[in-house]
Amino acid sequence: MTYPQTLDYLFSKLPMYQRIGSAAYKANLDNTIAICNALGNPEKKLKYVHVAGTNGKGSSSHMLAAVLQQAGYKTGLYTSPHLVDFRERIKINGKMIAKADVVKFVENYKDVFEKIEPSFFEWTVGLAFHYFAQQEVDVVVLEVGLGGRLDSTNVVNPVACLITNIGYDHMNLLGDTLQKIATEKAGIIKTKTPVTISQTQLEVISVFNDTAKGLKAPIEFADKNYKIISTSHQKQFLCVEILHKKTNTKYQYHLDLQGSYQIKNLMGVLNTIEHLKQKGFLIEDSMIDQALQQVQKTTGLQGRWQIIQEKPLVIADTGHNEDGITEVLENLKRYEFKKLHFVLGVVNDKDVSKILKLLPKDATYYFCKASIPRALDENELASQAKKVKLLGKAYKTVSEALVAAKKQAKSSDLIFVGGSTFTVADIL
Repeated sequence: MTYPQTLDYLFSKLPMYQRIGSAAYKANLDNTIAICNALGNPEKKLKYVHVAGTNGKGSSSHMLAAVLQQAGYKTGLYTSPHLVDFRERIKINGKMIAKADVVKFVENYKDVFEKIEPSFFEWTVGLAFHYFAQQEVDVVVLEVGLGGRLDSTNVVNPVACLITNIGYDHMNLLGDTLQKIATEKAGIIKTKTPVTISQTQLEVISVFNDTAKGLKAPIEFADKNYKIISTSHQKQFLCVEILHKKTNTKYQYHLDLQGSYQIKNLMGVLNTIEHLKQKGFLIEDSMIDQALQQVQKTTGLQGRWQIIQEKPLVIADTGHNEDGITEVLENLKRYEFKKLHFVLGVVNDKDVSKILKLLPKDATYYFCKASIPRALDENELASQAKKVKLLGKAYKTVSEALVAAKKQAKSSDLIFVGGSTFTVADIL
């Protein structure tokens, strides 16, 4: 098969959560274990940093990968979903897996898939483990797909774990309270393995502490160990001065990921790096700042407060739940613009009313539908938005909506594109 035929085969044969939603979700690890056994258990040959959380796990994973790469380690990075190219999910030192490797893997293990009947995600995790082991990487930064406890990635024994934050997302699968969601995320904590929690959230502290205690896992809340002294935006960087409380040492970092929400992620990343140093990883302080200045270039990360064009300023961000949209609106406050144009597309399996209530009434909206089956119909979105006095027109595609926004916007206006990872993917 050619590469496009291979992808078509996978998309048609294997359920894919990003496309069809909860029907693709498997509430156990049986298939992943069967895949790993069939592959000769490549997952046991690697070192991992396992990253979970509601928001920030993708950015944190890319930051960690950039730092490890800067320190000279051959670094595997597994993330999801992809924005433009399927191969974004599996990278080594920022370079995507070759198309030929994907084709070869599918051809070699097609019969195994058809007996096991895995989901798209389970298959992709198997491919990642196989590829990283084959390429003999030094360390893998492994991002959880959904939840943690029952996520396909949760068959590894990591050297360190990071949980970014807990928010309301995927409640139909993970639970309808923060405590239930936290319990699922805490499922990545392993016996005697250090775990960092990026953000102290009173509602879920006990969930993490109790889980860690039961497993004798050292646990630290990053925002207890680090204190932000000052932040500013200079040119293309978010500049952060931070105090490491344990050593009473101040550090200055320059992040090319400019969203102010990255400050929370940064503390979790720094704390995880401390854990890695304790495990024998050689990472100098100067390497950390160098890496953080070029995360996008080093790892190929896209869609995080990404500036698409100037005049009018067009910004895209993948924030897609209450916490994510709140951060988006907070970030928009630091820009001067005459009028806000909002290109908005969401998925159909979330309570969109909570997001709509947060959005500004004085913006002009361009409601659209991303090119996946899970996307909410643009007219339905416009109808729901109208109930909370958000006014605008509906467009069949994201690109049509963006074209319309650009036509209407003056050079002093700002166009924001978001509401879903897939809305951003369509314009990229």
